[in-house]
Amino acid sequence: MTVLQFFSRGRKVDMVFSFQREVESLGINYGQIGNNLPPPDKVLHLLQSLNLTKARIYDTNPQILKTFANSNIEIIVTVENEMLSTLMDPQAALQWVSVRIKPYFPATRITGIAVGNEVFTGDDTVLMAYLVQAMVSIHAALVRLGLDQYIQVSTPNSLAVLSESYPPSAGCFRQDLNGIVPELLQFLATTKVPFWINVYPYFAYKNDPDGVSLDYVLFNPNSGMIDPYTNLQYDNMLYAQVDAVIFALGKMGFGGLEVGVSETGWPSKGDPDESGATVENAAIYNRNLLKRQVKNEGTPLRPKRRLEIYVFALFNEDMKPGQTSERNYGLFQPDGTMAYNVGFDTLSTTSNPSASISLDSSGIQVKQRGYMKSFHCSVCSILLYLLAFQLFMTRAVLSNL
Repeated sequence: MTVLQFFSRGRKVDMVFSFQREVESLGINYGQIGNNLPPPDKVLHLLQSLNLTKARIYDTNPQILKTFANSNIEIIVTVENEMLSTLMDPQAALQWVSVRIKPYFPATRITGIAVGNEVFTGDDTVLMAYLVQAMVSIHAALVRLGLDQYIQVSTPNSLAVLSESYPPSAGCFRQDLNGIVPELLQFLATTKVPFWINVYPYFAYKNDPDGVSLDYVLFNPNSGMIDPYTNLQYDNMLYAQVDAVIFALGKMGFGGLEVGVSETGWPSKGDPDESGATVENAAIYNRNLLKRQVKNEGTPLRPKRRLEIYVFALFNEDMKPGQTSERNYGLFQPDGTMAYNVGFDTLSTTSNPSASISLDSSGIQVKQRGYMKSFHCSVCSILLYLLAFQLFMTRAVLSNL
């Protein structure tokens, strides 16, 4: 086990915990919009101690890329929206990849470039027109530099690209995107890259707390819903929303595309009008989500294909604009302490006897299950040996009398 040391209000805070094994389908979004976040070396230590091996950052921060070199962390970097117009030009894209990516690879395991973020759900139609060409130019630069077989080019989308998502089989893209979405999907199909979607069941509950079942959005036991057209049963909203995307892709002629969740999470604090934004709900949502990721689950439509998910977010970020919830999606506080109990102990699915970790509301507790069992057995063996030796010596003394 690894001990993490952070400093909070002048005192040192030690943390000891980890996943029992790497979870291949789980990543974390590492945002940096804060003035009190730990330096990249502490973040790297934290991720490694959790056995998390996938992270996404929202830029190409050179300090992070340097720090993460020679580690086991796979990183997706991001091209900011304001860069798309520039990177449409093939020469500019080549220059960008040569400066922002190539110097760090392969020491830093850059596996993806997210071009823009939720471009199709803004009001800037000019930016939308830039997106696919920027992706094509960046991919061409990777090809020219011999990096395309290692680094994928995609873009994260909001669920708002759909005009319908309920029931899942009714999923379809907005009509105003019919001219540009097929270009994106063709690029993804040609380069064999997933369609990434940001999925937040929290927003559905926040907007209609009386009409949306809280248990359904939190992955808690519930009666769920059955899609009347497919007879597929859903016990949580996230899987239903992902399948709605898959159905929408199929209606565009790209039903074979993989779908991944680039962001999902739940805020632990919100404004008075932000229903459901509580520590308890955030803990339940992320704990239940992590349990399913350990099992490498798929959705009802694709049960045998594990769903890759990036949790939002690693830290609470105090400088994010917007409502209070925007600054409270983190699993961790900036000082490295947990924002709430995610329940790492319940995630163990192995029989590893070394140690398992329990996180409770009062702090962090290490349960040395295997070691304690071995220790007790060893003590018992020694006591039996001493008793047998004493009996032998007693008999020897008596025989000499």
